Amino acid sequence: MAENNEQEAEFEAWREDVDYLVAILKESFESTDARFSVDEMNDILYVELEGLHEYSDEEIVEIAEPILDTIELDFEDIILLPLQ
Repeated sequence: MAENNEQEAEFEAWREDVDYLVAILKESFESTDARFSVDEMNDILYVELEGLHEYSDEEIVEIAEPILDTIELDFEDIILLPLQ
């Protein structure tokens, strides 16, 4: 039972970290809406941001790179997409 509680606590901490990242990206790109999904098989985090299409690729890198460099989430890749 203690192992189950530990796994739940780890998942909750992971979820809070992902929610924090999404909130920071949402604020940085002045988005009104955002959501994320995880491809567990390929270990990829997809973050969809409203209004991302208004930024050039260079602007996206300039804004997102410092944020992603400081976040300690263990994904193979984090991909930003315009919210559909």
